[in-house]
Amino acid sequence: MEEHKNSAISHVKKLPRVKHFAKKLFLTFLLGLVFLIFSLSIGILGYHYFFLLSWTDSLYNASMILTGMGPVDKAPDDSAKLFASFYAIYSGVAFLSIVAVILSPIAHRFLHKFRIDVEG
Repeated sequence: MEEHKNSAISHVKKLPRVKHFAKKLFLTFLLGLVFLIFSLSIGILGYHYFFLLSWTDSLYNASMILTGMGPVDKAPDDSAKLFASFYAIYSGVAFLSIVAVILSPIAHRFLHKFRIDVEG
């Protein structure tokens, strides 16, 4: 019975090195940053085109919507309202996805550290 316990523990992988973890964290941070810039760009262009706002005001509105704070400027017409609606829906999913991508190496390391098997 003691052999069975040891063989079950021996198949668990060792915790990856800190250097490997830091590299993964950096790469996922960069990926999240690229996705964030892409998402902000959609909002900035949309607010500039549909709301006829300056680039700075467009950035401000896109940032507020993307982080879930809500709209700043009132939509002048129906096309602006449609853009704002779709961008708000997209932003809700995008922001949560960005956070998940950035935090995934931390969650993965946590599972490794406590030897929690998620693959079966």
